[in-house]
Amino acid sequence: MTTARALVVDDIHMSYGDFKAVDGVSFEVAEGEFFGILGPNGAGKTTTMEIAEGLREPDSGSIELLGESPFPRNLALLPRMGVQLQASAFFEKLTAREQLETFGSLYGVRSARIDEMLELVGLADKAGTQEAKLSGGQRQRLSIACALVHDPDIVFLDEPTAALDPQSRRNLWDVLRAIQDRGKTIVYTTHYLDEAEVLCDRVAIMDHGRILALDTPARLVRDLDAATHVILEPTSMPVTEARALPGADNVAVDETSLTIATRRPAPLLAALAERGTLDGLQVRTATLEDVFLQLTGREYRA
Repeated sequence: MTTARALVVDDIHMSYGDFKAVDGVSFEVAEGEFFGILGPNGAGKTTTMEIAEGLREPDSGSIELLGESPFPRNLALLPRMGVQLQASAFFEKLTAREQLETFGSLYGVRSARIDEMLELVGLADKAGTQEAKLSGGQRQRLSIACALVHDPDIVFLDEPTAALDPQSRRNLWDVLRAIQDRGKTIVYTTHYLDEAEVLCDRVAIMDHGRILALDTPARLVRDLDAATHVILEPTSMPVTEARALPGADNVAVDETSLTIATRRPAPLLAALAERGTLDGLQVRTATLEDVFLQLTGREYRA
C-alpha cells in the first residue's frame, strides 16, 4: 500500500542576487509524518519552508502541497495548512482566548474549537490572560494554537522551540506529539538536534542550500559508524592498563575523566566489569548531533 504524499518538493532553486539560498532541493513528506529540516544558520531552511508554504515563488522547480500548487496564492489550500513563523505577531491587548477567536473567525471556527485548542496547548487556565503577560513558552504554545485553530491537514513550524528554557521545550514536545497523534503532517525546522532525534520520523540535513543527508535519525546515526565512548573516573585505572583492554581503540585522560573510544563495546565493558570499575561509568554512543557536525562542519556560523 502506497502512503499518500502531503508535500512534494522537486528540484527547487532560489537565489537572492548572487547568493544561492536554495540550490536544487528535493524531498517528499508522507501524510501524518513528522519531518524535520535541520541546518546551520544560512543553510536555506526557512527559504525552503516559505517556498513550500507558497509564500515565495522559486526561481525554478515545483511544489505540490496536498496535491496542488501553493503558488500563486492558492485559496483552496489556505484552510488546509497551518503556519507558524519564526517571529509571531499578536494583536495588542487581546487575551489568549481572544487571539484564538480572532484567528479562528477567519475560518468560521466555533467557540468549542477554541476551548479544545487552549486545552491542547496547555493554556486553558490562561485563557483570560493578555498575550503580553504570557511567558515565552506560553506565547510559543499560543502561536502554535493559532496555526492549528482551523484544524489544518499540514502544519509548518519554523523553530517553534527557539529561545525556550528546557522545561518549556519539553512541554512543547508533548504538544507536538499530540498534534501528530491527531493524524496531522508536521514539517518543521530546529537547531536542537536532540529534539529532532526524539520527535522526527525523518530529517533532512541542509547546508549551503543543498540537502546533504535525508533519512530517519536512527539510520543516519548508524551509517555514521562512529566510535562508542566509555567514560570513567580519571583515577579508576592507569592509562596504560586502559589501553590494553580488549576493544580499546583510543584512550584520553584529563582532570575530570578517562575516556576510552571503542567500536567493540561489549568486550570492553565485560573487561571493565571483571575489574569492578563500573561505578560511575558512562557510555556515550553517536547521536544525530555527531552526524550533523560531520556533514556541516564545526566552524562558527553568524
